[in-house]
Amino acid sequence: MDDILLALETWFASVGDAYWTWVVLPIVAILGVYLTIRSGVVQFRLLPEMFRTLTDKTPLDDDGRPQSVSSFQAFTISAASRVGTGNIAGVSTAIAIGGPGAVFWMWAMAFIGAASAFFESALAQLFKVRDAAGFRGGPAYYMTRGLKARWLGVTFSVLLLICFPFAFNTLQSNTMTIAIDSAIGTMGGGFDTPEWVPLAIGVVIAALTSLIVFGGLRRFASFTQAIVPIMALGYLLIGLAVVAVNLEQLPAAFASIFTEAFGFNEMVGAAFGFIVMTGVKRGMFSNEAGLGSAPNAGAAAAVTHPVKQGLVQSLGVYFDTFLVCSITAFTVLVAVPDLSGAPRGLELTQLALERSLGSCSLVALAAIIFLLAFSSVIGNYYYGESNLEFISTSPRILTAYRALVVAAVLVGAVLSAGVVWAFADAVMGLMALTNLVALALLSGIGFRLLRDYTAQRRAGHDPVFTRDRMPDVEGIECWTDERSVTGAIDVRAAQRQARKHRDHLHHAPRA
Repeated sequence: MDDILLALETWFASVGDAYWTWVVLPIVAILGVYLTIRSGVVQFRLLPEMFRTLTDKTPLDDDGRPQSVSSFQAFTISAASRVGTGNIAGVSTAIAIGGPGAVFWMWAMAFIGAASAFFESALAQLFKVRDAAGFRGGPAYYMTRGLKARWLGVTFSVLLLICFPFAFNTLQSNTMTIAIDSAIGTMGGGFDTPEWVPLAIGVVIAALTSLIVFGGLRRFASFTQAIVPIMALGYLLIGLAVVAVNLEQLPAAFASIFTEAFGFNEMVGAAFGFIVMTGVKRGMFSNEAGLGSAPNAGAAAAVTHPVKQGLVQSLGVYFDTFLVCSITAFTVLVAVPDLSGAPRGLELTQLALERSLGSCSLVALAAIIFLLAFSSVIGNYYYGESNLEFISTSPRILTAYRALVVAAVLVGAVLSAGVVWAFADAVMGLMALTNLVALALLSGIGFRLLRDYTAQRRAGHDPVFTRDRMPDVEGIECWTDERSVTGAIDVRAAQRQARKHRDHLHHAPRA
């Protein structure tokens, strides 16, 4: 059985590497550069707008309740999926096999990819639909409504369902289990934990997952709004502590990211193309820019203009890569400057912390990894639910899906993850290609949305979009009129209603 799994892992890895090198990577780079140039470098030019729109008030329904999740909650939902094991195990693996130069290409991918993230989320907002919880949408919806290609939307949805709620959640559960199991052993004086411990951890994780996934989107939004800032701050503090202990290594570590970005370091035996591919692939796995996953969260937000959520999701790419991934990179590079023979994945990050802060730091790392990975499990689940509802709205199918996600989390706790990593990479590449093709075909509408937003901002307005601003674009279900978009209350009608209520109280018979 082990030989079969090893053969599958090798095959998936070889096919996936070739596919990424010759198909996905060129399209990611070319489209990202094109969107960057045509938009006037929107991901840099409108950086202040990203922070402003993050705190926008949520439009209300007629009954005074939020139309859907807020802009900030949508940001945290996408961050919950983005910020996970890819930021720790993925970055460490990229450094171990591609050297410090891989970090440079992760940064470059984040900057270029932020343009793709902007347009895919703006388009997801434009073509979103209403449901019982508020709004839903994503690439499957803009493929169907914008391109009139439902078959392409279904294909994307199936790929996402395989990749995120099942393959990626198996990996997240596996990483959580390894981290907690290691922390238990450390707390016990370094002993080997019993064989039943991973299964017990998996049962606990699965139980917690079921509490959230059967509770609905608003419960999940509240959970991520509270937990994402906490876990990011905790990981930042640990990383800063490691850098402070090894401060003398910081200049060399920073320099190595640039000097080794073009394959001049023979120590790790990495050629230039391999370094680039490693950085880009791990970067996309981490920040999901252009992958088509984050727009599912972006479409759920209630905002007054589609561009606003595009800006917020671009900021999410920066948050993931320039903050969280960079923490891992500098933690590893200052604490383990000699990467020859270094372990890969989570073990490399654990080694860096243990060298700098002692074995007790592994317990803190386990707690942070649990929060990071568990929030990713829930974020991945939501992406899958949104795409499952695109294919079928049957309550039975939804319940079965939720049960299978919980089962995948349980299985991941006891499964060897090598073949799953290789398989997930290959499926992620197919997902990315499907989304990027649709994004390229719909980019003209994205540029029009951006021009409309900037024109309103130049006029001193808080931008509001209604579908009559693009009467030639078919398939737009929401954005009916300004009142429904902004949630504005008819003040005169409200005053008349208040007067009627007062008159009723005044003339009502007294007991």
